[in-house]
Amino acid sequence: MTGRADLRLGISDVAPVVSCGSFSARAVVGEHLPITATVFREGHDAVAANVVWTAPGEDDAKSPFVRMAKLPPEPDRWIAGVVPDREGRWTFRIEAWSDPLETWKHAVEVKVEAGQGAEELANDLEEGARLLDRVAADADPDWRDRVTAAAAALRDEAQELTVRIAPALAAGLQKYLREHPVRELVTRSQEYEIWVDRREALYGSWYEFFPRSEGPVVGGKPTHGTFATAADRLPAIADMGFDIVYLPPIHPIGTVNRKGPNSSQFPGGNPHEIGPDDVGSPWAIGSAEGGHDAVHPQLGTMADFRAFVARTRELGMEIALDFALQAAPDHPWVEAHPEWFTTKPDGTIAYAENPPKKYQDIYPVNFDNDPEGFYAECLRVVRVWIEAGVKIFRVDNPHTKPLNFWHWLIWEVKKTDPDVLFLAEAFTRPAMMHQLARIGFTQSYTYFTWRTERDELEDYGRELATNSHYMRPNFFVNTPDILHESLQFGGPPMFKIRAVLAAMMSPTWGVYSGFELFEHVAVKPGSEEYLDSEKYSLRPRDWEAAEASGRSLAPYLRRLNGIRRAHPALQQLRTLRFHSVDNPNLLCFSKTDPGSQDAVIVVVNLSSHNAQIGTTSLDLPTLGLDWHERFGVTDEITGAHYDWGQFNYLELDPYREPAHVFAVSLPRPVQFPPPVA
Repeated sequence: MTGRADLRLGISDVAPVVSCGSFSARAVVGEHLPITATVFREGHDAVAANVVWTAPGEDDAKSPFVRMAKLPPEPDRWIAGVVPDREGRWTFRIEAWSDPLETWKHAVEVKVEAGQGAEELANDLEEGARLLDRVAADADPDWRDRVTAAAAALRDEAQELTVRIAPALAAGLQKYLREHPVRELVTRSQEYEIWVDRREALYGSWYEFFPRSEGPVVGGKPTHGTFATAADRLPAIADMGFDIVYLPPIHPIGTVNRKGPNSSQFPGGNPHEIGPDDVGSPWAIGSAEGGHDAVHPQLGTMADFRAFVARTRELGMEIALDFALQAAPDHPWVEAHPEWFTTKPDGTIAYAENPPKKYQDIYPVNFDNDPEGFYAECLRVVRVWIEAGVKIFRVDNPHTKPLNFWHWLIWEVKKTDPDVLFLAEAFTRPAMMHQLARIGFTQSYTYFTWRTERDELEDYGRELATNSHYMRPNFFVNTPDILHESLQFGGPPMFKIRAVLAAMMSPTWGVYSGFELFEHVAVKPGSEEYLDSEKYSLRPRDWEAAEASGRSLAPYLRRLNGIRRAHPALQQLRTLRFHSVDNPNLLCFSKTDPGSQDAVIVVVNLSSHNAQIGTTSLDLPTLGLDWHERFGVTDEITGAHYDWGQFNYLELDPYREPAHVFAVSLPRPVQFPPPVA
């Protein structure tokens, strides 16, 4: 037999729980976290439940009493809301118990309504008085006299029945009794863990750029940028409202088999000949100049990098650094630790392949030949960059490395640096993507780039919201590897559409530089690779000229990020809800901020070429409203005001404005958790 046969009352389907409790669920500081469970018992006596919610380093005795409420429409489903106030490993468990006070109250009300008198209720009245005596024994001084008086009234045979029971059933006393119940047959679930990260684990706006492309153009030719020249770009990134500056690898780049422009193989036609413009791929890490713990000499020194990090912080942002576990053929690891790689029968080391693609400039690592040595080296490298000021790592292709390695590395880091975050760049099968999140990755790249139709977006949004207790998405609209066909052929309106979808649907989103300049040309038909990809070439851009001429999306991105900062609702994932529209080219969704009056409704035209009209059918209870209520909305993009209800006509022309982002004037805070049914 399996399971717990000692459970006196029924407790099942506890959430949030990851893999039956094998891994920690996830939340962030200040987030409203719903805890739910199915609680039931035999017979007709009332059952109730509470959550024991315990902070890191504390014991159950200090945990406040968090009573659970019924969660309609299921009769046995219960919910409570908690809000963690610090980082670290929190725990919770469910306590189910027989609720004799509620059983008594229900019985008395039913019997009185049926016309039974004091004589028939004699035992009920005495049982109620005895229950109140138990409450009074531990009651607060301010309430003890009131509870004692209610018990005395139940025993006062000189009074009419309604007078005897009135004090015990008074709303004020009933509220106190709910907060200080009599608990019998207390049954406890197992204990579950919630790892609580800092706020940036859930919410942030990312901007990716290559520092080496920020050098001056001399004589019509680009020159290699440095951390000092790249720092000149930071104020513009901050002005657009981005929080995280993500840098591709900044390490020395291998010279053996270095790729040329557009991933051309063997520059100059010779594996050992490198032309002056062949800067190579930053992901081909390592050369005689150093490896993963070094800075590319053309970018500067470690001191220059620290200054770059400091400047980023001065502007209210922070650095995310790429962590790519692979090596160029001339990486110091190759000579010092050949056992960390795979050797072919002919004695050569295997380079990376994804048939038919070949990456002769990269050696994949073999994690199984010397796990102790290689694991230790990876932890050392991560700590080098943490010491240099990096608290976020974007991990390259984690799905091609062992899961147990990532689980070990992430939690070893968090033992000493719990504020370090890890983003998984794992465009892979769903099972692997989800498991990486379960074992500890803070965020994940997603399939958003390839979700363009309404049904696809709705289904994917629901999936992510449902799994938000362990998987946090990062919606990048483009990457150096991914120029989706919608951007290649959708024109400037599609860039706006994708930016609105990413920035409003996901609390974390990202942009790769060049998006704001509408860069959209692929290297060849059917490819998602950019022409003259920045992965292999310097790509300087004239940012100021583009914005001055009105050919820049930067003001629009600035507005979207400003809206995100102004509305806590848009910083949520759990509250994402979709609403009906009678036009499949229109997508409507909302977000709310539990406990506040902040709500946002977004309607997006998914067609970048044609105007679309439609009528919404809003699910108003998800906004904390009744079906009949009217409310005001303000378009945060255009400033227009409207009076809305359940059904609303709208028209969106992509060449004018492809989306509405409505701030909703709610008459009252959105309740969390929902009230008792």
